[in-house]
Amino acid sequence: MDRLKFVVPSKKWEKKAIDYINEHYEYNSPINGSGSLYRFLDDYDGWLDKLDSDRKCIPSEERVPTETYFLVRESDDKIVGMINIRLALNKKLKEIGGHIGYGIRPTERRKGYNKINLYLGLLRCKEYGIDEVFMDCDKDNLGSSKTMKALGGRLVKEFYDDKIYNCMVQGYVIDVNEAINKYREIYEPMIAKSKVK
Repeated sequence: MDRLKFVVPSKKWEKKAIDYINEHYEYNSPINGSGSLYRFLDDYDGWLDKLDSDRKCIPSEERVPTETYFLVRESDDKIVGMINIRLALNKKLKEIGGHIGYGIRPTERRKGYNKINLYLGLLRCKEYGIDEVFMDCDKDNLGSSKTMKALGGRLVKEFYDDKIYNCMVQGYVIDVNEAINKYREIYEPMIAKSKVK
């Protein structure tokens, strides 16, 4: 059984991180939850500086503090996914975007990895005192909606967004403590002993 863990981005992950993004381009796949890494392929150090600034920022209508992690498979140290966790929500993020953006690289999808990604993300949310997580996705993104539902996501709204996504969007709410307690036995065996490295 593959075990997964969160890794805090650092210089030593540069090549694997760029490979991760490039695979999305190779497969013409949307990039989600990367903390805008795709904008920094020629300036990885600048991206690390951005993440440091993101962690420390004061919540405002322009920016909120965020944490970004690589989801790494323990057996081969491969980055199989990423997640971006917003530690506070401003007015805009309460409407669309929510607390968490996440993604799995194209060649590693349909293996259940994003459920572990989200479970680990909920554990981090709990540490930050976030009791309820709001997330959304394109209605046609069945993989994402199934992931949210698998962790107790409850559909709370559906609307057409003509500003960001230009599609029908579904918004879900997850009770963090309830999800962790209910799904612990399913996902804990799939998590590496060092959950965050």
